[in-house]
Amino acid sequence: MPYRFAIGVYEALQLVLEAIRPLASQVTALADAVDRIAADDLRARVDSPSVDASLRDGYAVSSRDLVVAEPKSPVRLGLSGLAAAGGTRKDEVVPGSTVRVLTGARMPGGADAVVTEEDVSVEDGEVVFTAPSKAGAWILARGGEVAVGDRVAQAGDVLSPARVGLLAGAGYSHVRVIGRPVVTVVAIGDEVVAPGAPLDEGELYASNMVSLCAWCHRYGWPVHAAIVRDEPEAIERALLEGVKRGDAIITSGGAWTGDRDLVAGALERLGWRQIFRTLRMAPGKGAAFGWLQDKAVFVLPGGPPAAMIGFLQIALPGLLMLGGCKETGLPRAEARLSSDLIGRNREWTQFVFGRLKADDSAYPLFDALPRGNRLVAMAEADALAAIPEGVGKLRAGSLVHVQLLS
Repeated sequence: MPYRFAIGVYEALQLVLEAIRPLASQVTALADAVDRIAADDLRARVDSPSVDASLRDGYAVSSRDLVVAEPKSPVRLGLSGLAAAGGTRKDEVVPGSTVRVLTGARMPGGADAVVTEEDVSVEDGEVVFTAPSKAGAWILARGGEVAVGDRVAQAGDVLSPARVGLLAGAGYSHVRVIGRPVVTVVAIGDEVVAPGAPLDEGELYASNMVSLCAWCHRYGWPVHAAIVRDEPEAIERALLEGVKRGDAIITSGGAWTGDRDLVAGALERLGWRQIFRTLRMAPGKGAAFGWLQDKAVFVLPGGPPAAMIGFLQIALPGLLMLGGCKETGLPRAEARLSSDLIGRNREWTQFVFGRLKADDSAYPLFDALPRGNRLVAMAEADALAAIPEGVGKLRAGSLVHVQLLS
């Protein structure tokens, strides 16, 4: 693909999504499938429940026996057995009789309704009914939860705990899921220090690296992290190690033009296939994407807001696509601007960190956070708003789509 300089953010995103294909699938035990991505459409293998079952503790009856039941003229039925969940007894309800049933029990033959125990009384070994019952009352029919052949998951679904429970009820013990991307995060800079290490004058802790790893952990992706000095050979070694260890590489720092454009130089020497480099996006204009051997590489700037916006708009969707997700971006909502949003460059898409708060309208308000204290603004933000290319200002009260961070 030819070299692309300074393209729009949405064009860049499309190039990423077109280039990446999901990882190979693997079979995993159902208990380990929570939050994994289904690789196939899955259909029920069994009926659940496998029999007509009682939904309540009570008495199985033939509704015909209770047609005339009323408080002043109750119907008395003889008790002829007990049915419990999982029981093998096959009691029958014959005219003039009832069978005690517990929740989950197979419905006795001849019965078409359950009357709950709180609606009856027992006197002298007979059960007293004071109201009619409708056929089907308090019965879960065979296959009422899920029937053989019902689709219980689609390829690309996130397997939530409830979905996993449904799959178990549908007869699955193992499922095929998309592999989890293994990500290498490389923080680059002589001034970058691992959290917890002594900090000398002029140094700073690797907050970008930690934040990027945290986002990967949120999605359950294994991460390898490294801090590399501003040395071309060291950067090349870290990139090659990332190729060996995982499926994607994210770098932070050393990603702009001039003497400090270290990552691009290292990648070019290693023969990467560049898809694009630099975007009409602020912050994060120094982001780039391409392939080193067969592994996706996302190059991010070193400034915290630039690194985070580059990750959220470009790298995160690519990693979600790699992991087989149907939704390849942050969730979105509509919000109303509490104040004007004024961009710095009409030619670029500009992202603004902010907080959402409820008010009396149908939409939450988006409050932009001050740009000065970068780490604090990023930590307090729960949403991102965008000023699109060609738009210099969004007026207070405007309805906008925001990306949700929390």
